[in-house]
Amino acid sequence: MHVIPLEARTVIVGSGRLCIDDVVAVARQRCPARLSNDAAFAARITRGAAFIDRLIAEEGVVYGVSTGYGDSCTVNVPASLVAELPHHLYAYHGCGLGRYLDAEETRAVLVARLVSLAQGMSGVSMGLLRQIDGLLQHDILPRIPAEGSVGASGDLTPLSYLAAVLCGERDVVVDGEILTAAIALQRFGLIPLRLRPKEGLAIMNGTAVMTALACLAWQRASYLSRLCTRLTAFNVLASAGNAHHFDEALFAVKPHAGQQRVAARLRADLLCDHPVRNDRRLQDRYSLRCAPHVIGVLEDALPFFRETIENELNSANDNPVIDPDNELVLHGGHFYGGHIAFAMDSMKNLVANLADLMDRQMAIMVDARYNHGLPANLSASTGARASINHGLKALQISVSAWTAEALKLTMPASVFSRSTECHNQDKVSMGTIAARDCLRVLELTEQVAAALLITSRQGITLRQRVQPELVLGPALEDMHSDLGRRLVLIEEDRALDHDLINLIAAIRAESWTLYAA
Repeated sequence: MHVIPLEARTVIVGSGRLCIDDVVAVARQRCPARLSNDAAFAARITRGAAFIDRLIAEEGVVYGVSTGYGDSCTVNVPASLVAELPHHLYAYHGCGLGRYLDAEETRAVLVARLVSLAQGMSGVSMGLLRQIDGLLQHDILPRIPAEGSVGASGDLTPLSYLAAVLCGERDVVVDGEILTAAIALQRFGLIPLRLRPKEGLAIMNGTAVMTALACLAWQRASYLSRLCTRLTAFNVLASAGNAHHFDEALFAVKPHAGQQRVAARLRADLLCDHPVRNDRRLQDRYSLRCAPHVIGVLEDALPFFRETIENELNSANDNPVIDPDNELVLHGGHFYGGHIAFAMDSMKNLVANLADLMDRQMAIMVDARYNHGLPANLSASTGARASINHGLKALQISVSAWTAEALKLTMPASVFSRSTECHNQDKVSMGTIAARDCLRVLELTEQVAAALLITSRQGITLRQRVQPELVLGPALEDMHSDLGRRLVLIEEDRALDHDLINLIAAIRAESWTLYAA
């Protein structure tokens, strides 16, 4: 994929809606993000912070500002201790465990939280927004443990690591080096914050982690959908399949747009606007014949997922919401991540189905009973040495394992709500767990796709040995030639792990152009 030069585009936070593509571009360092310098934007943010100050001075009691948090909302905090309260919030939430979010994920979290706070409905100061902006500009990445959020009251525990870093506490990663936040801030001339009233709650009480992960998941799922389509085209040709299954007239009578789009892509790849029946075989097995019906479900769902994720991204999702223009404090539950939970639970199901589809296609390809004239296990070895070479036998076993694990993870996380925090958070979304599950399913499915790239390269090459008249269309020929440069034909048994690792990296870098948007 083309990498956008840093000077070509800048994502401006605070000047309008952002989209998934913006978050992904910043996360992958294809372009920078900057906080808007518009005076009207700054004035709106400042009005919110000033309104909070006035409320404290005039009324004394504001939830999360001069009261305890959650079930402790009935505990009034003396005025002399109000300034310490935000720091206690991130301190006691410092109990995250599990892996740390990687660099892409962490940048996405920073963008997502900044976008939400920049809605101007959280009562925070420009100083807080500029501090998050400073982390993005200098690529100072808080070390955020992935586990410990139930997705309501937002991503409290993981976001506590962002709040602490803004204040010069806990650890960060800079250029791959782990530093204390205090040292990193000092290195780049940033001064640790002293959080104002409401700012600890505003940073932590929201859906930034699950939303950030969802943005990244959407991009990976979209690319996998197209890659699975391309692999299907390869496998139809390699197995001497019947292109008539993707006929335009056939798909006109079942009007799912995504399914029709997948069929059209296959027709284009297979050079068959007017396909001819395969006289040797009327119908292929379902994993080839029904590929548009499997992939098409994800294709049809992706626009809905995009709208859902982008609405969450561009929302004020902490509590209480502070309306500076109408001078209202609105107590509610916008921290609840139900929409992201549903999107991620649904997406992981559809992506796992891609893994299953590719697994079944590979099973056909390596089995001499079903691959219509290709060698067993797609071994390219010939002569006497063919007896000791095993081709893709073990790779197919690994694909089966990765697929089984992906399918196992499709149980929806959102149905496992747990009553927490003294039954104040008695219905929670589990959105962050759903997002992490979805990323794991994506990872496993990318592993399956990498194996299928090896299978397709092997299968097409071997088909051309027995059917030299086979001609690939330009798109397939370009990609098959590229795979030939990346992969040595497997004639003698060898370890394939390094090939797989390189192919997975290529998939995540979106190295192949796959169909028009």
